[in-house]
Amino acid sequence: MKIGFDNDKYLKIQSEHIRERIAEFDGKLYMELGGKLFDDHHASRVLPGFKPDSKLRMLAQLRDQLEIVIVISADDIEKNKVRADLGITYDEDVLRLRDEFQKRNFLVTSVVITHYDGQRAADHYRHRLERMGIRSYIHYIIDGYPHNVELIASDQGFGRNEYVETTRPLVVVTAPGPGSGKMAVCLSQLYNEQKRGNRAGYAKFETFPVWNLPLKHPVNIAYEAATADLNDVNMIDPFHLEAYGKTAVNYNRDIEIFPVLNALFESIYGENPYKSPTDMGVNMVGFCISDDEVCCRASCDEIIRRFYTATNKLADGADNENEVHKIQMLFSQAKITTAYRRPTVAAYEKKLATGHTAAAIELADGTIITSKSSPLLGCSAALLLNAMKYLAGIDHDVKLIPQSMIEPIQKTKIEYLGGHNPRLHTDEVLVALSVVSQNDENCRRALVQLPQLRDCQVHSTVMLSEVDRKIFKKLGCGLTCDPVRKK
Repeated sequence: MKIGFDNDKYLKIQSEHIRERIAEFDGKLYMELGGKLFDDHHASRVLPGFKPDSKLRMLAQLRDQLEIVIVISADDIEKNKVRADLGITYDEDVLRLRDEFQKRNFLVTSVVITHYDGQRAADHYRHRLERMGIRSYIHYIIDGYPHNVELIASDQGFGRNEYVETTRPLVVVTAPGPGSGKMAVCLSQLYNEQKRGNRAGYAKFETFPVWNLPLKHPVNIAYEAATADLNDVNMIDPFHLEAYGKTAVNYNRDIEIFPVLNALFESIYGENPYKSPTDMGVNMVGFCISDDEVCCRASCDEIIRRFYTATNKLADGADNENEVHKIQMLFSQAKITTAYRRPTVAAYEKKLATGHTAAAIELADGTIITSKSSPLLGCSAALLLNAMKYLAGIDHDVKLIPQSMIEPIQKTKIEYLGGHNPRLHTDEVLVALSVVSQNDENCRRALVQLPQLRDCQVHSTVMLSEVDRKIFKKLGCGLTCDPVRKK
């Protein structure tokens, strides 16, 4: 994979910038942390070279100065809201996040339950936290939030919230997902710190959109594609342009809320230390792009991936037509079509040439490998075998797994397990290959090639099973599928 991002530079200048922001206030900064922290795979895809845990590594350089507060909405507890990428509820994810932070020797001091209005599920969750020895705080719903500034910045608004006890200069406020109330927790703390005679600061740490890249830069367009379900829109920050005469990119929600934040800051501090929503951010990622062309290409690939993800959801019955249409509009802004992605074109051509469902993978050296479905193997399983053989220098016509071994597996799937599809999935092929490898040098040579598939791009002309999708995810491949169900 070609590298377009200097990760070491990012770790250095990002942590330095946060230290500078802490010093601007009275040694106390509440930093709202948006986006994925442990596994920011979107950033690593559009900025090749960015490590999925880069933000965590950066915070590790500030470990002795920071503590972490995790926020969860009482409404999300009540509704059992689920993180789609992990398949667990937000309340369970709070505990997962806490454990992950503590494993890395970060101080996690408390959990704040926001949007509280007497929800019984939230009460039960708080009691659970108490039994686990985890300190928790309640922040209430405020009528008219965020526009009723007079009420919000009063003892009946933020002043009613429980003050979160913290001890370190940097307080990182994070959550399982969007809409949890991270910003409100930060602002509430500023109000209550001010009442206690402390001038604390606020900063927002979000990677995208990248404020110092052009509005229509592919990296920023890819962010819009990633948030198409939320209908986020990248915009020129008008407040930044007016204050400094310079163009900066932000997104609609931060720009729309800034007049309210400005009034809140003035109410709390007497003046707003920030002249624009962009000023509130501490994102230095745009200064660490080392090869813009590489990042542009990777971002265009990501836009296409997001399109296929949305169309697959639609084919599965989701009500997301607007999401699909939004990404189609972004295609024109990025001046691309699905044909921009090489494995997509190769898979289509293989399907047309053979009359069977097909798949293709683009390897690190640019080589395209294709496959088709057969009575024995699905196109994805065949693709893995073809790719491994190519990488190991094994002739394409060599059969790594004998038919005599595949047929009994098929019999078990159909006759004993009641399956309908006799073709082997990717996991079944890899297990069979592992068994045969004990006595076959070619199979051993093929298996050790699997790590070389990381970051390779794959396309299938049919929607793959959950098992196959998980295998490609574990291998680190960027997978897309046509919104066509298997027959």
